[in-house]
Order: sequence, then structure tokens, then C-alpha cells
Amino acid sequence: MAEFVTIGVYGWDEEGFYAALRQARVDTLCDLRRRRGVRGAAYAFANSEHLQADLARAGIRYVHRLDLAPSAQVREQQYAADVAARTPRRQRAVLDLGFVEAYQRECLQNFDSRRFVAELGPEAMVIALFCVEREPAACHRGLLAQRLEADLGVAVKHLVPA
Repeated sequence: MAEFVTIGVYGWDEEGFYAALRQARVDTLCDLRRRRGVRGAAYAFANSEHLQADLARAGIRYVHRLDLAPSAQVREQQYAADVAARTPRRQRAVLDLGFVEAYQRECLQNFDSRRFVAELGPEAMVIALFCVEREPAACHRGLLAQRLEADLGVAVKHLVPA
């Protein structure tokens, strides 16, 4: 059975990000973002073309899973909750319940964990679920991780910067 980790962008520098992937022995990175860019020079390493080229050099396969990325409408629900709570986006610690419910309906309602793993193929031994937020509890990758844990009986390790 495959192993799973999650990782975001915020809080990492490029060197630390790739060191964390190497230390976790990641061989497949699943990009769960709809928009595959990150604002700010500090995070240019996570922009799609740069990321894919660097992952290829590191021997890590890149897979984009648009079907697991929340739509703009669902993301707007979280942004509105962030504004109402006066929480800057990069400092969010948890997801709004409305976002959680909408994401589960939109992306996880018909999600099949075993098919997900099968589609990645037998070469995917350590799979990183990737998005931008620092904390998995503040990101949809954390919801996907919970689903995989429940369906497959695996423990997902969350990689976060120190």
C-alpha cells in the first residue's frame, strides 16, 4: 500500500521544501491546486513550470489532479469566511465549515480512494498531496488526507516547516 504525506508552500523556502520531500522519500507529487501559481518571489519555486522541472530533476513524478481542486465558487466561500473573521489568507489555521461541506460535496462525494491510488500506478509508493497553505487543517489537502485515512486505513504524515 502506498504511503501519503501532505505539504504546502507557505513557510518553506525552496531548499527546505525539496529537503522535506527527499527526507519523506516522496516519489509522486499530486498537485491539488486549480491555479498552479503562487504570488511572491519567495514562492516562485512552486509555480507550475518551475515546480515540474525541479521535480523531474529530483526524480519525483508530477501529477495534477484538477478534479480534487475546489472550484472558484467554493474557494470564494472560504475567502468570505476569512474576511469575516479578519484572518489573513496565509495565516488561516482552520477551514470554514461551509467550505468543508462544499468541498466534500464537490470533490469528495464520488471520490474513490482505491481508484485514486490505482490510477497513480504501482510506482507511486510515497505520494505527496500538495497545495499552498502551511497547515493541512487550513487546506483542502487535509480533507483529502482524512478521506484517505478513513477509506484506506493509512496514517497520513503532514510535512510542515519548523
